[in-house]
Amino acid sequence: MLWKNTRNEWIKITSKIRSYLGIGALTVLIVVVQVALKADGGSFISYVTASFEQTLSFNGKILNGNLVAFIVLQMLIVHVPLLIALVTGDLLSGEEAAGTIRMLATKPISRTQIVLSKWIAAALYTFVMTAWLAFLSLVVGKFIFGEGDLIVLNSSGLNIIASDDLPWRFALSMLIAFLALLTVSTLSLCFSAFAKNSVGPIVATMAVIILFTIIGTLDVTVFDAIKPYMFTTHMAAWRSVFEVPLPWDAVWESIVVLLVHIVVLLGITILRFNKKDITS
Repeated sequence: MLWKNTRNEWIKITSKIRSYLGIGALTVLIVVVQVALKADGGSFISYVTASFEQTLSFNGKILNGNLVAFIVLQMLIVHVPLLIALVTGDLLSGEEAAGTIRMLATKPISRTQIVLSKWIAAALYTFVMTAWLAFLSLVVGKFIFGEGDLIVLNSSGLNIIASDDLPWRFALSMLIAFLALLTVSTLSLCFSAFAKNSVGPIVATMAVIILFTIIGTLDVTVFDAIKPYMFTTHMAAWRSVFEVPLPWDAVWESIVVLLVHIVVLLGITILRFNKKDITS
């Protein structure tokens, strides 16, 4: 019954225009970035490598599909959560706003399973968005710009990663990105269990992300104790995958923190929905 209800929830998601608006917006954003880099990528690369050209000599094709994919991920990973929240934010509150929540509760399925089916459907939509992001940024990027080594500038300096060492790194980075976005979709689903309209959970989700991001960027010692436990701190953990040597301890810590957030938020959602008065 759980999987049958999950299929129904997936049908509901795919029948909403906003679900395709998110995919469409993501497509347009990536295409715009790729077109801009294709038109004037040389100037961008020169600006980044200008400080190293006196001591280093760059050979080969620097602006390639791998670098473009890295740039796209870095630019868009902070914008995709909004597109995710637009769809997952009304999975429960939308039922109440439409007056179908009581009919939903009359099905031969527990309230816990109702939440789980909606969460699984939300996770599937999040996976589709992540996979589409990976396809457009990496596969299409390589088709347009070609293959090549990846040059990454980070806090430790300039890293050059060979192209044959990149597939597993991109796969791992996409896994971390998926967990980060799944945390966002679970958060919006949690807010949806407390709200009676679709706007509230979406706004609340983005407000939390903005607030936590600001706290994470503030160099104030009073926040140092909580920064490691905020999920926004680990949303950019995918970037660590492209460091040499790879900081496995930091990567695993980010994965664990994101998983804990998902489990806790899902638990809160289940508890809230089980106690929710749907007769009024």
